[in-house]
Amino acid sequence: MTLTDVAVDVRGLRKRYGDKHAVNGLDLEVGRGEIFAILGPNGAGKTTTVEILEGFRDRDAGQVSVLGEDPATAGRAWRSRIGVVMQDARDLSEATVEELVRHFAGYYPAPRDPDEAIDAVGLRDKARTRCRRLSGGQRRRVDVALGIVGDPELLFLDEPTTGFDPQARRAFWELVTGLRHGGTTVLLTTHYLDEAEQLADRVAVVRDGQVVALGAPADLGGRAARQAVVRWTEDGSTREVRTDHPTRTVAELALRAPGAEIPGLQVLRPSLEDVYLSLIGADGTGGADGSDGSGGAAVAEEPVR
Repeated sequence: MTLTDVAVDVRGLRKRYGDKHAVNGLDLEVGRGEIFAILGPNGAGKTTTVEILEGFRDRDAGQVSVLGEDPATAGRAWRSRIGVVMQDARDLSEATVEELVRHFAGYYPAPRDPDEAIDAVGLRDKARTRCRRLSGGQRRRVDVALGIVGDPELLFLDEPTTGFDPQARRAFWELVTGLRHGGTTVLLTTHYLDEAEQLADRVAVVRDGQVVALGAPADLGGRAARQAVVRWTEDGSTREVRTDHPTRTVAELALRAPGAEIPGLQVLRPSLEDVYLSLIGADGTGGADGSDGSGGAAVAEEPVR
């Protein structure tokens, strides 16, 4: 990517708290118009990294450029170009949804229409309701409306759909996709792997303050090239084989008893969750780099006879 194509450029970012390295030499590049997701376990350094990018926290070392400026020294004009949806909701419970969104719109030089922002998060029927009367999910939608009312070039979303029911989450995904189509760059942190898979053009997995994997969700950690697992039942026991050629394996099984069903037949490929767990060492492999290639499906190979 050229400099004009880059919304966020991070090189060698470091931040420590006492003896703890929260961010330890992290590199990151987010393209303009991209939806970029950061995944990682609690304590991995995600929130610290994002707060540095937002200009809310100082760094110890490294180079950071967000929309062409250093967040540590950027002024109000730069801040008006970003939108932030924090993990914790704002406590402005006595205002109505409409009052709150219109109030925040006044902070920006060229905001989007407040009614449009309210409609975008699905709160039209709650526009005149005081925020203290909203459910947790509805209050989260208010936070999103406040994040987008400034019509930002870059939108930070920190766990944005926490508290959403499945229907509201899918509606929010459509909203984020629409923002990207309108030219907004979105940097998202989430614990919902299906959310990252649905929304993100690229995903970074962070562990111990470093990026341990980066790529499209379908390719993360070599996912597309990882072997499939063929599983079936034979003589009352479950059998499994890991293979690059699952169709061939199934055909070989079918030849054993022509015309008969293969009991318990399954062909499994590693999901994003499998890959993620292997990358953070939570699948029992103990590796942070996913180099075992199992994608969390740690099974013994057994030849088909």
